[in-house]
Amino acid sequence: MVSFILVEKKDAKLHIVHSVIDDYIPFCEYFIIPYVLWFLYVACVSCYFVFGRVGKREYYQLIATLGTGLTIFIITSFVYPNGQTLRPELTGDGIFIRAVRILYQIDTPTNILPSMHVFCAAACWLGLYEHGKTESERDFGKLAGGQKPMKGRILLLGTGLLMILIILSTVFLKQHSVIDGMTALLLNAACYLIFYRLIPMYYKKLVPLIPKRKSLIIPNQFSVIGRILAFLFLGIFVSMFFSQI
Repeated sequence: MVSFILVEKKDAKLHIVHSVIDDYIPFCEYFIIPYVLWFLYVACVSCYFVFGRVGKREYYQLIATLGTGLTIFIITSFVYPNGQTLRPELTGDGIFIRAVRILYQIDTPTNILPSMHVFCAAACWLGLYEHGKTESERDFGKLAGGQKPMKGRILLLGTGLLMILIILSTVFLKQHSVIDGMTALLLNAACYLIFYRLIPMYYKKLVPLIPKRKSLIIPNQFSVIGRILAFLFLGIFVSMFFSQI
């Protein structure tokens, strides 16, 4: 969030993101409901993967996906400042229009590529989907006191519907271009391929090649990656600071 705020304040020439399809999508203020529900949705799914009956591998897969997407988003916003001019002039005084007006005031139409609303919504649902495919004691349908598998499928279907509404809300509220959503889905597909397919596939082959040292445990690896990224963002902040002088 600190990185995003600083990038938002960066004074740079914006590259306007626009698609012909955007011109055919009407503005609909009612989509403010799923757009705002995104915050609760991502928070609840993240908390579930932290505190619920979820395996460590599933937890790391979701966190690695979210972390990778958000980091790529920040770097993209710095090296390719972007924005959009799709927002309509709001008229009327209904509750939904007022809510959209507040959203427009607190969220600038800049640094929108790729859409984090789309990316995180899809990443959370894919995490739940993969969790639903696990067997026996980690069966998605047997969570929370022995639920039946049907209830698990209904929950998965409900979160999937919410994900679709969230994705649609980004373009119907004119918060994002279709291009933002498509690039977010492509980035999500790449992360899914890496963290849910390739790494698990080759993990057992790679484990014997890794020295068995306590310093190489996963939390320490994340710490090392964090320190590397800290130097990267420090360089970004310094360059932004001097560009303002």
